[in-house]
Amino acid sequence: MGDNVKIGISGLPRSGKSSTIVHVLGRLEAQGELVGGMVTENIIEKGEKVGVKIKNVMTGEEGILAHRDYDSGVRVGDFGVDLSVLDDIGVRALEEASQVARVIAIDEVGKLEMESEKFIEAVRDLMEEDKFMIMTLHKRSRDPLLQEIRRRDDVRILEVTPLNRNLLPIKIERIINKDEL
Repeated sequence: MGDNVKIGISGLPRSGKSSTIVHVLGRLEAQGELVGGMVTENIIEKGEKVGVKIKNVMTGEEGILAHRDYDSGVRVGDFGVDLSVLDDIGVRALEEASQVARVIAIDEVGKLEMESEKFIEAVRDLMEEDKFMIMTLHKRSRDPLLQEIRRRDDVRILEVTPLNRNLLPIKIERIINKDEL
């Protein structure tokens, strides 16, 4: 293991995990850091979540990962999942980031993403690299990959709460910049 810590952001649904990652990436980019990876965003219509988009941080390429209207063989909750979007955009984003980025984001290691063997393999490969990583982790899942991540010595788990959600991006930035350990 190298010197670059991997940060897992945990928290309840809608606690601000994804917003925290996006905020940290923006702060790091403003400092000139090369960041990469994948982020997700809820698709909201009439105040209701109807799907999830995935985006390549470096290229801006995005696609719809899951939607209520999808009739696919893979369903997570109310959503049909398009694994080809995860593999084509998300996994490729992780592979590209591993080649050039100093900081890699994975939003999220969760139920939808665990349906893809390519995604699981890409995350396991990245965990062995000496790169800074920021990941959002499904809080209650007992998935083997999530358990592996939580047990690693080079992973620091931080929980986002309503009380710390505004300060957590600054704390993570300091960890990455080695101002705080």
